[in-house]
Formats: sequence, C-alpha cells, structure tokens
Amino acid sequence: MSKQLRLREEKIVVINRELNNLSAQIRKNTTEVENLKAELEKMRKDYEKMILFAFRNRNGYNKLMFIFASKDFNQAFKRIKYLQQFSDARKVKVAEIEKVKKEIELKIAQMEADRKAQRLLLADQERERDIIRKDRAAHQSQLNTIVKQERTFQGQLSQKQQERKRIQALIKAAVAREIAEERRKAELERKRKAEAEAKRTGKTVAEIEKATPKKSDSEILRSTPEAARLSADFKSNRGRLPWPVAQGNIVRNFGPYSIEGVQSLSEEIAIRTSTGASVKAVFSGEVVQAVAGTVVIKHGEYFTFYSNLSSLSVHRGQKVNRGQQLGVVGFDSEFEAPVVYFGVMQGMTAVNPSSWLAR
Repeated sequence: MSKQLRLREEKIVVINRELNNLSAQIRKNTTEVENLKAELEKMRKDYEKMILFAFRNRNGYNKLMFIFASKDFNQAFKRIKYLQQFSDARKVKVAEIEKVKKEIELKIAQMEADRKAQRLLLADQERERDIIRKDRAAHQSQLNTIVKQERTFQGQLSQKQQERKRIQALIKAAVAREIAEERRKAELERKRKAEAEAKRTGKTVAEIEKATPKKSDSEILRSTPEAARLSADFKSNRGRLPWPVAQGNIVRNFGPYSIEGVQSLSEEIAIRTSTGASVKAVFSGEVVQAVAGTVVIKHGEYFTFYSNLSSLSVHRGQKVNRGQQLGVVGFDSEFEAPVVYFGVMQGMTAVNPSSWLAR
C-alpha cells in the first residue's frame, strides 16, 4: 500500500509540473495574442488611411491630375511609381492583416487546446488525490488492524512465555526436589558412617563430619552404584539418543531467541511433528514428575523432560524403558502445529539437547 501511495504522489508531482508548463505556455500565448491584436489594430488604422487616400483619388481624372501636376518628367515618373507602389502596398497590407489574423486565431486555438489539456490534468489530479485520500484511509485502517493484531500477538506471546516459564519452574522444582531427596539420603548415610567411625576411633561425630568434604549435586545424584552406572550409560550415549518422536524437525533451538523484538531464552528445543504423534522416552530411567502435560525422567545425574503433551501415559515413580510411550503430543498455538518441547539437564544445569540426539 505504501508503494502505491508513493507512486500516486509521484504522479501528482508530474501532473503539477505539466500544469505549471501549460500555465506558462498559456500566459506566453496570451501575451503574444495581445501583442498581435495591438499590431493588427495599428495595421488596420494604417490600412484605413490608405483606403481613405484611395477613396479621395478613386477616379482616373484625379490620378491623371496628380501625375500632370508634376514639375517635370522625373517627378511625374516618381508619382506614377508611387501610385503603383501604393496599390501594391494596399495588397501587401491586406495580406499582412490576414496573416496576423491567422496567427491570432492559431494562438487562440492553441490556448484553447492548452486550457482543455489543463482541465483534463486538473480532473486527473483531483481523481488521483481522491484515490490517495481513500488509499491513505484504507492504509491507516489496515495499520490500525495490524497494530491491534500485533498487540494481541504480543499479549498471547507474553502469556505463552509466562506459561513456558511456569513449566520450566515446575521442571526445575522437580529436579531440585530429587537432588534434595538424594542429598537427604546421602546425609543420613554419611551420618551413619560417621557414627560408626566415631565408635571405632573414639573421635566425635562432629569431627568426622567436618573432615568429610560435602559432595556436589552431581556426586549426590550418582552416589549409588545404580545411579552411577545409569549416569555413565546416559553420558556414553551422547549424540546417539533417539528422538522423542518418530518424525519431526526442530522449530526452535536451545539458547536465546527473539520474536517480534521480544527477547527470551529457551532451555529446550521445540520439535514440530504430526498430529497425535506418540512422545517416547529417549533413555531408561524413573519418572519423577508427570503433571500439567509435562514428564521429567531421572537418569542418574541427568534428567530429560518432555512438555506440551495433550495426554500422559506414565505416572510419578514409574520405571520406564528407552522408547516407552510417555504420552501424546499437543497442539502449540505459537507454531500453529503439534509441538513437543524436549530438554536435557545435568543436575540443575540445562544443556543443549540437540547435541544428545542422533543426527
């Protein structure tokens, strides 16, 4: 629409230029017509004098008297030539008058043609201005609609982002809960060992506990032989894990992204797939959360999560195998397609899940 308006405005500029040229030509022709009319009037007066003189000497007797009244032959010859030239001058003057009249008529005709062209250009200019007014009104209406749609989209996007943040908070809370539970178990075991050591050595429990360094979250999560083995198996499968859906493509990568100028950070990848597609576990583990369309599975010190599921097939505390169905993918309004969000965490730290999936 903006391009059309610009083209029409350029056409108005061209029309104005043509109108200015026509106005200048009309003024020039008007001046020339006035000058020609003045010249014609002077020529008519001169011709009237010639006619008056001819009238006074209209008969042959007067002409002869004019010739015979000469002083000598030379003067008589000159008077004869004068009469002949006077007759020729009358004819020339008539021709000049006719020529000037035709020039005036031609200039007036040209002026009329220019005025007609001017009227047509003015009408064209008014039509273009009317179209521009209507186009601008339509353009403004469309712009207002776009602004409203953008505001609606921004509102929906903000709601979507808030929902993703809420789900991320639920996932992190589930992981934090698992870490806290494993740390509680580890602390109980550490205390039990400290008490046994105290009985054996005679040292106090506090001294033994102080001398024993505290473990990190990762160490806590793989503190049991089973957890350590599961963590090692999961880590060894980096770059070879199956996709959570049979067919799909990534529509949002891990990391920062922007939508319509709104900056955000994705701690997962978004995978578009087919309607009703099954979402499956990428590795064996234990379900530590299955709520709000989200499933979190623990694999020793690693966690995988799957969100935007329309239905769930597992429950918390359930052991699952690699390739086992967790639920069915849900529709995502942002992408207007079925989308599953998939992520990997090492303890509380989100890592790029794309590097874990098979190419």
